[in-house]
Amino acid sequence: MCGIVGYIGHRDAYPIIVNGLKRLEYRGYDSAGIALYDGKDVQLSKTKGKVADLENRVKKEIATNGNLGIGHTRWATHGVPNDVNSHPHYSNSGDLVIIHNGIIENYDSIKKELIKRGYTFKSDTDTEVLINLIEDIKKNEKVKLGKAVQIALNEVIGAYAIAVFDKTKPNEIVVARLGSPLAIGVGEDEFFIASDATPFIEFTKNAIYLEDEELAVVRLGKKVKVRKIKDDKLVDPYIQELRLNIEQIEKGGYDHFMLKEIYEQPKAIRDTYRGRLLREQGLIKMAGVEDNMKKFLNADRILIVACGTSWHAGLVAEYVFESFARVPVEVEYASEFRYRDPIITDKDVLIAISQSGETADTLAAIKLAKSKGAFVFGVCNVVGSSISRETHAGAYTHAGPEIGVASTKAFTTQITVLTLIALRLARAKGTMTSSEYRTHLLELELIPEKVERALESDSTIKEIAAIYKDSPNCLYLGRGYNFPVALEGALKLKEISYIHAEGYPAAEMKHGPIALIDEQMPVVVIATRKGHYEKVVSNIQEIKSRKGKIIGIVFEGDTEVKGLADHVIEIPETEEALSPLLTTIPLQLLSYHIAVMRDCNVDQPRNLAKSVTVE
Repeated sequence: MCGIVGYIGHRDAYPIIVNGLKRLEYRGYDSAGIALYDGKDVQLSKTKGKVADLENRVKKEIATNGNLGIGHTRWATHGVPNDVNSHPHYSNSGDLVIIHNGIIENYDSIKKELIKRGYTFKSDTDTEVLINLIEDIKKNEKVKLGKAVQIALNEVIGAYAIAVFDKTKPNEIVVARLGSPLAIGVGEDEFFIASDATPFIEFTKNAIYLEDEELAVVRLGKKVKVRKIKDDKLVDPYIQELRLNIEQIEKGGYDHFMLKEIYEQPKAIRDTYRGRLLREQGLIKMAGVEDNMKKFLNADRILIVACGTSWHAGLVAEYVFESFARVPVEVEYASEFRYRDPIITDKDVLIAISQSGETADTLAAIKLAKSKGAFVFGVCNVVGSSISRETHAGAYTHAGPEIGVASTKAFTTQITVLTLIALRLARAKGTMTSSEYRTHLLELELIPEKVERALESDSTIKEIAAIYKDSPNCLYLGRGYNFPVALEGALKLKEISYIHAEGYPAAEMKHGPIALIDEQMPVVVIATRKGHYEKVVSNIQEIKSRKGKIIGIVFEGDTEVKGLADHVIEIPETEEALSPLLTTIPLQLLSYHIAVMRDCNVDQPRNLAKSVTVE
């Protein structure tokens, strides 16, 4: 969601903050702002729109010198997106300045009390209420800024990542987090603050990731002091060495991050199974699974919780786990799971999936499951993220940074990790023959090469995109393992092209969606020669008889669907359970090309955020 960047040190703060905000644009936002301390006063500029709009406004409004500053990209929660509601926000005195990611749920009651005390408000935001609460405490209780922030945060309900500074004491920034990520980059007598490490990766490889309910005072000439917000207990911060490099977060010659990340999937999948898939030895080695094998083997069921694309990966995993390891699986939207009073026992294994490792609903589901005694296993991409710290064990996907809001390589690497786990459990339980097991190991090892071949259909897909780019609606159909891929394909089209699309199990078409089919309706059908092929062919014939336009995703050499479909996209053949790793590739490219042709903002679709850190 919102992006936070801050700097205090010996360099000019402005270029660091602006470039940092650009790197956080993938998080999704509707306005941007910056506050700089120039040695005399605070220079503030903010605007509705993109960071580029902010840069243009800064040139006209403020000086950009100063070694202290904070910047923000806002995804609106309280108050419409406009200049006034944009961050940063001042306190009434003008001394305190804040940026904030999250939601203060009890802001209204606090605001009413502050109004009684004479405070006034320019914006509709909960953030302006928080900064004035901090000022009120600092003034009346005569405490330092860090203590005032701590007291204020004990009075609020909600989620937050904040950075606050006082222009009367410009040698420190106070930061805190609960439910929203915050990292502190530690340099030589300089500090960087950001929602993740991408804004400061070229300046330092050392970072502190704050835990929930922690507050840090970042002061020049001093070590970072971290304490617990509730009990005031000092914490010895762990300084983590970053593995990111600057090349990973640049476009590398591609027009968009999304396209770059689509083409990175062969490498990402290899990196995900490297060291884990030992085909020649017939082994799968995953420390998080091996160390907790009894938990998996004794589980009555596996619960999978996730949101969005990660939920679709979980649906694929449901088919894989049940088929390979013969264990009951339930896949839940994290946002619903936490509120429906689910039945959870200490015989359950809960697998939480999240690209960012910061998804608020998934984190809440993890905490709920842990409170009920379940064993919780995390699958995420970001090292040091909240989910990696909250779970009992887990596995990283090693996809590398995913900047495009529409997830691509996260989906395929999540499926890769989950398939490895299912295969390992199947081997341990004896629910798969040795021949089947080795065949799947071999085929999984070959997937990156086959993804490369699937990417060779890009020019064909581009031609198809040109035909259907102006369609108002689209259906996606799949069966078995590829039903979740149909859902994912429809989601991709909706996310980045703003075309209404729905995914269905192919057989469910007769239970309603078939009423929509006419000569204007493109229908994408995943029809691989495994599983329910004959049934899907029958579904295609039903669509054709109603003049629907068929785009078929088929294995190489297919002739039956080719004779029925208006367009065919071929992919290499593989085992049915692994086919989602290939069938999703043309759907990603189709969505991408349609979005580009419609002049949509591919990497930053409207209203969307990469990491959903608020409810």
